[in-house]
Amino acid sequence: MFKFLTSKPLWVNIVAGIVVLLLLLLIFLGSLALLTQHGKTMKIPSVTGLTLDEAKKSLQSQGFEVQVQDSAYNDTIRPLQVIKQFPEADNLVKINRTIYLTINRAQAPIIQMPNLVSMSFRNAEMILRQYGLKRGDTIFKPDFARNAVLEQQYKGQPIKPGTPIQQGSAITLVLGNGIGGGQGFIVPDLFGLTYLQAKARLDSMGLSFGAVVPGKDVRDSAEAFIFWQDPPQTNDDGQPNRIHPGQSIDIRLQAQRPVRGDSTQFSGGGN
Repeated sequence: MFKFLTSKPLWVNIVAGIVVLLLLLLIFLGSLALLTQHGKTMKIPSVTGLTLDEAKKSLQSQGFEVQVQDSAYNDTIRPLQVIKQFPEADNLVKINRTIYLTINRAQAPIIQMPNLVSMSFRNAEMILRQYGLKRGDTIFKPDFARNAVLEQQYKGQPIKPGTPIQQGSAITLVLGNGIGGGQGFIVPDLFGLTYLQAKARLDSMGLSFGAVVPGKDVRDSAEAFIFWQDPPQTNDDGQPNRIHPGQSIDIRLQAQRPVRGDSTQFSGGGN
């Protein structure tokens, strides 16, 4: 072999060496393209909504790898159902590409019950959604704190904050109806107050206006004066009338400030 190489001119050996190297390079590149399937792409099928087993079967049959990347919980869809895939469906990718899936958990995760007591009904609903809990029934009880949460219940029993509970559980809220028990308190005297002054006083007591009847001379109800109210502060026997938070008071308005005991003041609007 050595004699054969040395018997040829040097340039012939160089050319032969270059040819051999080129052949080896072409063989290498060809085998590399074969191994990596260079240039071959496939469209990713949609597997969202399928179960994990169905998604794996569909993807692996087309040459894709499958990996569960994350999980979430939603009690409105099937356990182990594919919620999301990445890359998304219809993208063109190389064969053997890994498809990452997010699936729905088979069981609801355990969380700690939040403290909803003393919250407003609206805030309590917001916290329930944040924790993945559902609002069940609402029960009203006499209490000055209207629509405030007095108690939180699970399956008919009070549940303390921090108690382990499954996400998706329904929580019953016991709310105040704005009406206190017992004797209540004395009806406020609104005589001579403007509508706005009286409204501020009623708001502070948890009361509201019922019927508001302006007189014919009233141009601006907000600045008009109250000369009549029902219920009045006292009854016909001079005893104080009582009222509970959440109840209302009817009023009549006139443009001029009334004088108590003046029988000539406007009494219209209803009589």
